[in-house]
Amino acid sequence: MPEPTFKPYNPCFSSGPCAKRPGFNEFKDPNKVLGRSHRAKVCKDRINKSMSDTLRILGCPPGFKAGIVPASDTGAVEMILWSLMGEREVDAFHYDTFGTTWANDLQSLGVTINSYKAEYGKLPDFSKVNPKNDVVFPWNGTTSGACVPNGDWIPADREGLVVCDATSAAFAVNFPWDKLDITTFSWQKALGGEAAHGVIVFSPRALERIRANKPDRPLPKIFSLSGKMADEICAGNVINTVSMMCVEDYLKCLEWVDSIGGLEGTIRRTAANFEKVREFVEANEWVEFLCDVAEHRSKTSVCLVIKDLDADQLKKVTGKLEAADVAYDIGSYRDAPSGIRVWCGATVEAQDVEIMLQWLKHCHDAAMAQTA
Repeated sequence: MPEPTFKPYNPCFSSGPCAKRPGFNEFKDPNKVLGRSHRAKVCKDRINKSMSDTLRILGCPPGFKAGIVPASDTGAVEMILWSLMGEREVDAFHYDTFGTTWANDLQSLGVTINSYKAEYGKLPDFSKVNPKNDVVFPWNGTTSGACVPNGDWIPADREGLVVCDATSAAFAVNFPWDKLDITTFSWQKALGGEAAHGVIVFSPRALERIRANKPDRPLPKIFSLSGKMADEICAGNVINTVSMMCVEDYLKCLEWVDSIGGLEGTIRRTAANFEKVREFVEANEWVEFLCDVAEHRSKTSVCLVIKDLDADQLKKVTGKLEAADVAYDIGSYRDAPSGIRVWCGATVEAQDVEIMLQWLKHCHDAAMAQTA
């Protein structure tokens, strides 16, 4: 059987680090920040601009602040868990690898938690939320293909803080900021930025609690968040050395977001990419979404099950796609059910998704012909 005629312009469909923004070719340093101290005024100004632009584009209300922290989204979430959790019980909702990691880490820290877990592709029962408790949950299950459809379940009159791991939902979802107190993400996933840095968005309620916070456990420096520390981070006084190359690249990402219409533009591009996958699944009975409820399906980290190929056969298919420079890194996450995971965030082009799926069908059909 003949191969498809065309290949994707960009074969990067990894769910993190994700595809670079369209038009990226090389890094340049017009602001002359490389080789400078991150405490230098020019560097601090660029750090602060990246955060103020983030708040503006994401539509955060007045009084919200954002800061850069070490170790990607993982570091951002762990900083909150270590520094802030324990004052109240925690309702931990989890339905993918990372959400379960956060629940396990809370238990390891001796925090009293109420664990509400769902299988891959499912969502937990959010009606169990207690407004007196703190809440920790991922908005989008990066490894499960399931996504919270809205924030209606979060009590408006809550007493606790809501901590949202939004790393694979940021810039793909219009968040209800009145329901979120601490929101984390990493730009390497959200916008195809470079790895190793996390971002935390704080509500005024969260900042008030942090200022009064006195952690009851020893904390590593990079997890220390009490007193005025959050305010300092959000003023550009980061905990440790940041890569100014990464900051400048992120600023370019944000410029690109503005050029395509801001948050509405990134949401629109993400939806267009997902629609290509949905149409493909609808047309091919041998593939299905891991998440069987349409309203709960992730539009970024799209997880599919290939019903008639076993894990070894599927590995050969993804290997062929990579060798042909058609699709890199689309195997399901190591802890997830066997399948494929296609990143459909805003930095991916819909035409590339469509062409990649044509190749997936070709390789699938070839694998089935071998077993006939």
